[in-house]
Amino acid sequence: MHTITRLSADDFPGSVPGLAGLLSDTVADGSSLGFVTPFDRQAAAAWWHARQSAVADGSLCVWAAHGPGGVAGTVSLTLEYKPNGRHRAEVVKLMVHRDARGQGLGRALLSTAEQAAARAGATLLLLDTETGSTAENLYQASGWTRYGIVPEYAADPAGTLRDGSFYYKQLA
Repeated sequence: MHTITRLSADDFPGSVPGLAGLLSDTVADGSSLGFVTPFDRQAAAAWWHARQSAVADGSLCVWAAHGPGGVAGTVSLTLEYKPNGRHRAEVVKLMVHRDARGQGLGRALLSTAEQAAARAGATLLLLDTETGSTAENLYQASGWTRYGIVPEYAADPAGTLRDGSFYYKQLA
């Protein structure tokens, strides 16, 4: 059983070690999250620490799923504050530890972000993922619509360029 909680600005620094472990594990497992190997826990922690001010000012919402082994998953939501885009938000860095996959945690994290976006007044959500990844199955099964593929959009952890799929979901 996992408990999903939104990390406050006060909670966030203490959660960075667990988030860093999750991020480094996910990259080591080959997920394309914007990082290439070598990528260790120290680099992952530095990346998470750099998000502290965005968490503090509310432009980035981060949830962590805790289980018996610590942080088993996370999802983040970036809120748009430009006047012409306040109706949209972006789901970013949805990760589930390889030991916790296949239990519905990814779906629960995605749903958490979607519900929070709706409460924040967003009516349009966006995200991107590696084309052909298992994440695509989750997004399609959760009612997201792919609106395009960009060839060789980003490198995977090994440095190989991969296509990127872009999705949106309109919230009621």
